[in-house]
Amino acid sequence: GKNCSLLQEMDVIQKQDENCYCYVQNRTIHLQYLWSTIQIKVNSRERFRFEPISEKNNCRNSETVFEFVACAVQILWKPETSTETFLSIKQYGEDICFQIQPSKIEPYVVRVKREMLDGKLLFLFVAGIFLFHFANSLSRSAKFFYLSGVILGVLALLVFVLLTLKRFIPRHSTFWILMSGSWMVSLYFIYCFKENIQWLWSEHKIYLLGYFLAVGITSFAISYQHGPLTTELSITLFTWTLQLTAFVLIYFGVTIPQVAYAVIAVSLCSKGLCYPLGAACHIARKMKHHFKSKKLVFKYLTEEEYREQGESETIRALEELRSFCRSPDFPSWIAVSKLQAPHRFAAFVLGSPHVSAAETKAHDEQYGIGSFFLEEQLFETRAQFEQHEPANSVHEEDEENENEMHTQIPFPYATELL
Repeated sequence: GKNCSLLQEMDVIQKQDENCYCYVQNRTIHLQYLWSTIQIKVNSRERFRFEPISEKNNCRNSETVFEFVACAVQILWKPETSTETFLSIKQYGEDICFQIQPSKIEPYVVRVKREMLDGKLLFLFVAGIFLFHFANSLSRSAKFFYLSGVILGVLALLVFVLLTLKRFIPRHSTFWILMSGSWMVSLYFIYCFKENIQWLWSEHKIYLLGYFLAVGITSFAISYQHGPLTTELSITLFTWTLQLTAFVLIYFGVTIPQVAYAVIAVSLCSKGLCYPLGAACHIARKMKHHFKSKKLVFKYLTEEEYREQGESETIRALEELRSFCRSPDFPSWIAVSKLQAPHRFAAFVLGSPHVSAAETKAHDEQYGIGSFFLEEQLFETRAQFEQHEPANSVHEEDEENENEMHTQIPFPYATELL
């Protein structure tokens, strides 16, 4: 019911009196704003009060538990005064309205800018994906169990204490009633802590560090005394809790709810398909074992077999070429117009050899046995071998020749006997 000023991107507003401001979300969805946020910063030299304004008049109209807790916190909690405050608004979320109440007549500045890639949202999304897909292995890890105990003790101390004292509560109904109340109170404190994290860190840093240290050490000691989970039922419940937490992280890690729902559905389908895919792979392996073909044996051809196969394949390919040239689909006139010897091509199609007798004779003279090309190759190979041969090989040959001569000396009449 108030006449609030509408904020837009890149606005820089300077005022000194009490006023309310609203940022209206853009309803057009763009995927490039998947991890984008609107950053609103208010600072002044004097202290002022930053008070969010809820659009709902009654908390009974809240649709979810989180909305009810947020509405209750806004009614019960009154923010402290400060000289600087910071507000991060998710893209495609709800419209945000807040009121600035300066304690003195002193100007304050309201700045609005867009951050295209919010590292916090991206971290939550990646952590949710990782936690969901590795929940089964993480639930069986003792180190992760102790880490989860410390985090639960710091963020939800009442829930951690109630889980520790579960064995002393005889009735399950009483335990679950207390657990529900503990979770509601813990969510209230988590919301208050999230809204006042900057003020608490700047004003009460020592107390905050002391709380983290004391509660963290106590939670680790209790978790270590209790020991990691051993029964399959407790491990399964812990796995489901981790997967549910992963869904919450994925939902709060993106600015478009439809994308979060799609990612959650794909994750569930991927987990659900692992069992039929595993069964299908097992059946495929069994079928492959029964219908496994014999191992291929490679046989190397001899020189004669290689020559015979080459001749037979050449003859077969030439016959296929002749049959294709005789077919009506062959463009005969186009081929004849491009040939230098159309008569020879016609004779080949009718059955004549593809190589003439003169060409065969010239090939044998150049590349056959006793040809100039073969002699040149042999002499070139021999010359290269003699150039690279070491000098001591010559001496070895001389010694071998002398030894042969000495062995022939004792038989002077060998030639005559022969």
